[in-house]
Amino acid sequence: MEFKPIKTRKIYEEIVEQLRALIAKGNLMPGDKLPSERELSERLGVSRASVREALTALEVMGILDVRPGDGTFVRETNQSSIIEPLAWVLAVERNSIAQLMEVRRILEVAAAGLAAVRATEFQLVNIAEVLQTMQEAAGQREPVAYDLKFHFAIAKATQNSVLLRIMNTVADIMHQNFREQRHRLYSSPGVAVRVIQEHTAILTAIRERDVDRACQAMVEHLNNVEAGLVATGPAGNNSE
Repeated sequence: MEFKPIKTRKIYEEIVEQLRALIAKGNLMPGDKLPSERELSERLGVSRASVREALTALEVMGILDVRPGDGTFVRETNQSSIIEPLAWVLAVERNSIAQLMEVRRILEVAAAGLAAVRATEFQLVNIAEVLQTMQEAAGQREPVAYDLKFHFAIAKATQNSVLLRIMNTVADIMHQNFREQRHRLYSSPGVAVRVIQEHTAILTAIRERDVDRACQAMVEHLNNVEAGLVATGPAGNNSE
């Protein structure tokens, strides 16, 4: 049995944790100006050097914006700062079908449940119109594009813009990495009909505000998609 020596936390680390906790609780909001180094050191009972080290660490993390001569502010955040690094990582890694579908289940099952609670009448109509267009275009146009639009419409109905962006990022990467498998899957006999039936079940549950049934219908649909993709090509291989 191996034990590691217990190390005392450095003072600046304690300051970092206090400031992060204040931001997480909403006591410090984006754009708020922090007290001066001198005031912080007096309030915390520590040296200005420790305060300066903590502020530098938080600036490197992207949490604070230190403006010489003006002060230190809680940094304004945007969705791009969250999504772009994720998109870059997913783009350069060779992700397997199983891993990406696992992420899709985590995100899209929750999205179906949220949509069942939050979707407006306008959004319900939009989802139905996308599904209707998919039915009319079956066997004539690009089926994968309409499948993406259907899931995008559900994501919009969650009223959560961050979830929408993350879902779209994962869907885009999956489409790029496994495009050929998806085309072969949708051209298989009976698959288009089955997908429309599964989409209809999802929409019906969302319309009826049945959270559990919406989630279950999405799980079944994504399970079938994964099984079909694995059957049409080697899992985890980029067929580009």
